[in-house]
Amino acid sequence: MLTYPDIDPVALSLGPLQIHWYGLMYLAGFAAAWLLGRWRASRPGSGWTPAMVDDVIFYCVIGVIAGGRLGYMLFYGFDQILDNPLNLLKVWQGGMSFHGGLIGVTIAMALFARKHHLGLFQVGDFVAPLVPLGLFAGRIGNFINGELWGHVTDLAWGMRLPCARFPEACVALPADAVLSPPVHASQLYEAGLEGLVLFVVLWWFSSRPRPMMAVTGLFLLLYGVFRFAVEFVRVPDAHIGYLAFDWLTMGQVLTLPMLLAGALLLGIAYARRGAGTQSLAPGRRHPAGD
Repeated sequence: MLTYPDIDPVALSLGPLQIHWYGLMYLAGFAAAWLLGRWRASRPGSGWTPAMVDDVIFYCVIGVIAGGRLGYMLFYGFDQILDNPLNLLKVWQGGMSFHGGLIGVTIAMALFARKHHLGLFQVGDFVAPLVPLGLFAGRIGNFINGELWGHVTDLAWGMRLPCARFPEACVALPADAVLSPPVHASQLYEAGLEGLVLFVVLWWFSSRPRPMMAVTGLFLLLYGVFRFAVEFVRVPDAHIGYLAFDWLTMGQVLTLPMLLAGALLLGIAYARRGAGTQSLAPGRRHPAGD
């Protein structure tokens, strides 16, 4: 069994100012997306310029933060808004919804596409392969924050938590217990699947010309599959619990539309190509739009 390293969520304290690892992970994710985007824009025929990448990353940062936080508070923490509306601003405490962030980024990409006279899926196909490393960084931030743990497990890679920091994991143990029973480190599962695996697959898939919407569709489909699967071992939010059948979670309900949308976009993309629609690399401008 493994033991949680109990990392201090605060990376650096400068008087009253505290810099949290959670925020630094988001900065690392945005930086990785920016660097990869500029590299991809430099490829011949990309249809993108470094300045366009700078612009779209700025739009997406706003979309991720605003949409992710608002989505979390509406989907998972509405009672916290009722208790104190200022809780909406406490991003450093954790609490960012991927699904809310996805909505925010979609709106941001639509605004960017309108500004640059592009189709939404031209932007989406370019941006999608840049996202998984940001998801990886965010899940590592969850791990450092000590949130989103899984159920108790007897598997060899189960992780035991220090009772002093996670008393809720030790409620059934004697008062002098030091470590909890081993649990699934579901944040690390998601970091590996939604982050590293999804990045490798999308980067490979988008390295060759694909029909428009295919890269976006594959991103939605695979993320949906990975997230839906990990939810089976992840403990649902205590104030929400299971929605049905003693296994269906809010995360799974919110992920189902992604699965359907991803499959639909992939089907349409390849049906259009079969009907003679031009196959394009991500970001390459289509003569007839999208």
